[in-house]
Amino acid sequence: MLGIIGKKVGMTSIFNEDGKNIACTVIHAEPNVVTQLRSVDNDGYRALQISAGERKEKNTTAALKGHFAKAKTTPKAVSAEFKDFRSDVDVDIKLGDTIGVDIFHEGEFVDVISNSKGKGFQGVVKRHGFAGVGGQTHGQHNRGRAPGSIGAASFPSRVFKGMRMAGRTGNNRVKMINLQILKVIPEDNLLVVKGAVPGHKGCYVIVER
Repeated sequence: MLGIIGKKVGMTSIFNEDGKNIACTVIHAEPNVVTQLRSVDNDGYRALQISAGERKEKNTTAALKGHFAKAKTTPKAVSAEFKDFRSDVDVDIKLGDTIGVDIFHEGEFVDVISNSKGKGFQGVVKRHGFAGVGGQTHGQHNRGRAPGSIGAASFPSRVFKGMRMAGRTGNNRVKMINLQILKVIPEDNLLVVKGAVPGHKGCYVIVER
């Protein structure tokens, strides 16, 4: 499994060969730097760590500075690991190498991982799709978006774990699987992926096979 770290630019649409308008997402993936090679002897598994984005040195710990210095690169903002990478490439990847969008090809299906948009503290109607207690007739008022009962009183005299109630919504790790790559533009480090990708504009996303 091999992948790349990029930034979500936004959504657009393109026309395919049949003239159909297809919604798609543009991902800008600058060349990623290989910052660590994990092996079975040292770590118990094979994996490739790649890093992308620039981080200010004053905001980087000494440990991370030394980590990136081994790869002869500047401090990076985001890092990700990909296991069993050597079976996906023809050449041997070395520490400090760069990986671009040219590892993908048009028509290929990939998975995209990112954090969904955070929506803050929300009620049960928005968070869980509740319909509310009822209408405004028969003396009911201000109950349109209420959660209703959360448990019985005498027994079990408590609220069960996992009860769907109001709370923080969004900002969860989401993985969209089997998104087709419509275009690969290596000169601009761009990937055009069919469909929607989680996260806000400018957020980091992980694209993997």
